[in-house]
Amino acid sequence: MSMTDRFAAGGGRLALAAAVGLGLVLAGGGQALAQAKKNEKAPAAAPAAAAAPQSAWVKLCEKAPINAIGADGKPTTKETNICLTHHERLDGNLGVAIVSAAIQELEGQKERQLKVMVPLGMYIPAGLRIAVLNADLWKKLDKNENIDAKSLNPIKLTYTLCHPAGCTAEIAVTDDFLAQMKKGAGMIVNAVNFNGQPVNLPVPLDGFNATLGGQPVDNKAYAQARGQLMAQIRQRQQEVIQEQQRKAMEAKGVPAPQPIQQK
Repeated sequence: MSMTDRFAAGGGRLALAAAVGLGLVLAGGGQALAQAKKNEKAPAAAPAAAAAPQSAWVKLCEKAPINAIGADGKPTTKETNICLTHHERLDGNLGVAIVSAAIQELEGQKERQLKVMVPLGMYIPAGLRIAVLNADLWKKLDKNENIDAKSLNPIKLTYTLCHPAGCTAEIAVTDDFLAQMKKGAGMIVNAVNFNGQPVNLPVPLDGFNATLGGQPVDNKAYAQARGQLMAQIRQRQQEVIQEQQRKAMEAKGVPAPQPIQQK
């Protein structure tokens, strides 16, 4: 299965996949593992990169077989380098994806794909709309201030695949929109849920331009960092369950069990 397929399927061998199980980056940007541990109540950010935790984006590449038509007109398979520059937001308590976005590049092809994944429960025919915000608008969004919709120029993405991790929408991204992403402070992903209510998911663009044009990170290092992050989330889940059980027992007047002492 290619990296692209794993992105869409929400899981896989490389933590590349990671990502793209878009249901994806711990909320709050790309502040690496320390931030996720520091702020236990807020969603955490998936490891942007072992060497560059200041960015909310990470670039991952791998070789994968791509079906093509040879010079003789016959089907052939070619090993092609595929890169994903992506941002992943995870729920810091549950470890499930809130939103993830990625630019996919295939070696030898000029066209790039913008792929966005959102949680299940959205109204599929409505698709997604994405707009890039400049620094001023991004600050307003952060302060929950009203933004004039007329000042935005959103593009529409069509859903192409749904899976247990969420639903992925994609579009061939234009040079103009890519230029907006490089200069923008953030994006707003707008979806519509089954109740007809709008769902707005912010995606920061800090570090996007440098990451897109930079070298990919080491896949093994990224996988290890992400594994540590998920382990922290699982530990947090266990602590929450234990605390809920303790409170329930106290409410019933039952003494909480004492932890077993290690000999």
